[in-house]
Amino acid sequence: MLLQALVLIPMTALALRALGFRRCQAALARLGSMRPASSENQAQRSFEQATLTAQMVKAASRDGVRRGNCLEQSLVLWWLLRRQGIAGELRIGARKMAGRFEAHAWVEFLGSALNDSENVHRHYSAFDKSIVPVHGEPR
Repeated sequence: MLLQALVLIPMTALALRALGFRRCQAALARLGSMRPASSENQAQRSFEQATLTAQMVKAASRDGVRRGNCLEQSLVLWWLLRRQGIAGELRIGARKMAGRFEAHAWVEFLGSALNDSENVHRHYSAFDKSIVPVHGEPR
């Protein structure tokens, strides 16, 4: 997972710049469709795996060639979770601080933020729905 994240963070950064958010997320969704979770895959085990995956993405961002921003890291984490059959939700929130608009991205699983503090909801107003890729978007 660490090696995948080390490669995916800079690639995702380039894809976001070249394709934009929606197309980048749709491309990631096509590259790795959601693997069905096994029937023995229980919520606690999935949560532990999701937490470990988030730690690997954080380490890759910290120690890799590119320190990914919150959107890049969250897209990579969201994709890696999907590949493991874990339905993480990509969330984007916004706030206004000192007259400036700010946005932030994170991934949630079972209502908990995986790659951010649990109180991220107090600092950013999340959009009502998780961000899901749009299939069939023009290229």
